[in-house]
Amino acid sequence: MDLRLAGRRALVTGAGKGIGRSTVKALHAAGARVVAVSRTQADLDSLVRECPGVETVCVDLADWEATEQALGGVGPVDLLVNNAAVAFLQPFLEVTKEAYDMSFNVNLRAVIQVSQIVARGLIARGAPGVIVNVSSQASQRGLTNHSVYCSTKGALDILTKVMAVELGPHKIRVNAVNPTVVMTPMGQAAWSDPQKAKAMLDRIPLGRFAEMENVVDTILFLLSDRSSMTTGSTVPVDGGFLAT
Repeated sequence: MDLRLAGRRALVTGAGKGIGRSTVKALHAAGARVVAVSRTQADLDSLVRECPGVETVCVDLADWEATEQALGGVGPVDLLVNNAAVAFLQPFLEVTKEAYDMSFNVNLRAVIQVSQIVARGLIARGAPGVIVNVSSQASQRGLTNHSVYCSTKGALDILTKVMAVELGPHKIRVNAVNPTVVMTPMGQAAWSDPQKAKAMLDRIPLGRFAEMENVVDTILFLLSDRSSMTTGSTVPVDGGFLAT
């Protein structure tokens, strides 16, 4: 299936590692012009070596002022993937203010800020656009030690729907992808305990965790005109976890 992404300008946050990095590489291979955003310069440098021509922006999205300065003049963007996220795993009774603030600043507030920058540019140009938010199955199920993370992703799901309602008249589509555990470095660290992993795998009908390409393929489909009638959706990539 030709997704016809060539020539379009895409911005991807959390582009240094994991799903974000794989999304940048897939968009680059599809002929898109990509702006990769990460807080780690070394990750961006290695990404450019792999994908010559990718533009990079190094900024900590938890810092509102720094993000505004770094991305305020980013120029025309057609496609946005809000992928940057953090996960602090703490029992509910031990949740700290620092974990709460950082989680909501990156997982939700930065999505609002970056999406505002991109959407305002699209509206000013009178151009259609697409935003994909990377959410999680944790938005719809309670997971032990994930109280803050689940909360940020639940908020991201409903934010996605409100964005779709408000931006739809401007021909801007907004959807979320909701993966199960994905075998990124963050996923491997969080689910390295075999007993913990088995408890989750037993709840997934397909019996396995997701690979990054499973998520990236869904992101690219949602970015493309092949999904032109889809907006406000949260799309599971979870092996059937949310069906149980």
